[in-house]
Amino acid sequence: MPDWTIRRLAPGDEAGFTAMLDLFAEAFEDPVAYSSRRPGPAWREQLLASPDFVALVAEQGGAVVGALAAYLLRKFEQERCEAYIYDLAVSAAARRQGIAMGLIEALKPVARAAGAYVIFVQADREDDPAIALYTRLGRREDVLHFDIPV
Repeated sequence: MPDWTIRRLAPGDEAGFTAMLDLFAEAFEDPVAYSSRRPGPAWREQLLASPDFVALVAEQGGAVVGALAAYLLRKFEQERCEAYIYDLAVSAAARRQGIAMGLIEALKPVARAAGAYVIFVQADREDDPAIALYTRLGRREDVLHFDIPV
């Protein structure tokens, strides 16, 4: 039995949201993206209230040790959606305990209830642990990703 629990963040959970951003900043070594211009209260509340956004945190000993941020993308060709894992991280001290897998498993019923038929995620080519995890869970597709400035 794991000594960690997973919960979905809801409106009003400023501490959980802040801890999730802190974890992503540390895990991805990107404090500029996750810490320099954090969303204000109105943005955060609207995001956490949205049925199309899912924020899950894994807590161990009262601390957030894992987090997952996902979007439910409504499709146009059929009445269904896809769940996209935008960010997933586990603190260095809590790795190898099944937390990442637990976060993905916790996303599945949320995605299913929203009408999703698949969960998809991207991984950087050099991120061997992420690639190994996602390979165990699903089918790999090699695609190119492009960022187009607005």
